[in-house]
Amino acid sequence: MSANNSENKKINYKDSGVDIDAGESLVNRIKPFAKKTARPELLGSLGGFGSMFEIPKGYTNPVMVSGTDGVGTKLKLAIELNQHKTIGQDLVGMCVNDILVQGAEPLFFLDYFACGKLNVNQAAEVIEGIARGCELSGCSLAGGETAEMPGMYHDGDYDLAGFAVGIVEKDQIISGNDVIDGDILIGIKSSGPHSNGYSLIRKIIDTYQINLSEELDGKKLSELLMAPTRLYVKSVLELIKTIKIKGMSHITGGGITENLPRSFPANYKAEIASGSWKMANIFEWIKEKANLDYREMYKTFNCGIGFVVIIKPEDLNVALKILKDHGEDVVQIGKISKRASNEDLVIYT
Repeated sequence: MSANNSENKKINYKDSGVDIDAGESLVNRIKPFAKKTARPELLGSLGGFGSMFEIPKGYTNPVMVSGTDGVGTKLKLAIELNQHKTIGQDLVGMCVNDILVQGAEPLFFLDYFACGKLNVNQAAEVIEGIARGCELSGCSLAGGETAEMPGMYHDGDYDLAGFAVGIVEKDQIISGNDVIDGDILIGIKSSGPHSNGYSLIRKIIDTYQINLSEELDGKKLSELLMAPTRLYVKSVLELIKTIKIKGMSHITGGGITENLPRSFPANYKAEIASGSWKMANIFEWIKEKANLDYREMYKTFNCGIGFVVIIKPEDLNVALKILKDHGEDVVQIGKISKRASNEDLVIYT
């Protein structure tokens, strides 16, 4: 007798869980989003094997600056809430705000979307948010990768990573090396927790069985927690054109305490006037539910300050005006001073 019939059964790629047609449908859905972000230096169109981008004209000694990141477990909350339209902006923000710290203008962005089974509508919502973030940051969504991997992810789950490339003149790189005693710290407000601390936030939700339809400040908790990361690119690039910026810091995981010292030399410290801004109520809610003190909050969350710029004292008024004129909520949060060897790099007064 011949071998078992199962040995002769035809198994195609779709039977294994990978739907090539769905992937092609997604590419066609997202092309209009990507087209809206295109800069003149972008060559070709979405769907090629590689993305091509010309160096913008006018640079004499350009340096490329790149960054990659994800959105942490905020992604898990987005999946649980079935809210996918803003998580893409979070992804862009985590990358472009990082390279902005060195004075780089973001040029183009690539994304990586991985799932077990591709849901075209879900993926299109995510990528539409990515395109929106790129448009708000003035960079091109140059391409990306959608990976369907059955058995790697549960149905409905997906993962995201992003990659940003920017440019800055070599002699205009902002390193923080020339920060000195007396320089001023300007804090630019955040839109919420951005994409950091969500493992703790989700632990609070699980521990207290929080109903995210409950309201705080007239908004649902889900809306406050899913508020997309604020994009600081256009306002800060405008500031760079006008005044000398000594150093900058994107306040992400580790909060002000861990991120700010990356923007100035170790023989100085940042004196933060913690009463100079009112921490948004969503952070007070987190603090109360987790029973954290302010020191722990400042080491975990941005606590309302998403980006910090270090400038000379004489530039303070000009800087505040430019940032406010470009829609930012800004406040002087402290200053730089000399540090003794046994002192912390950041102190709160």
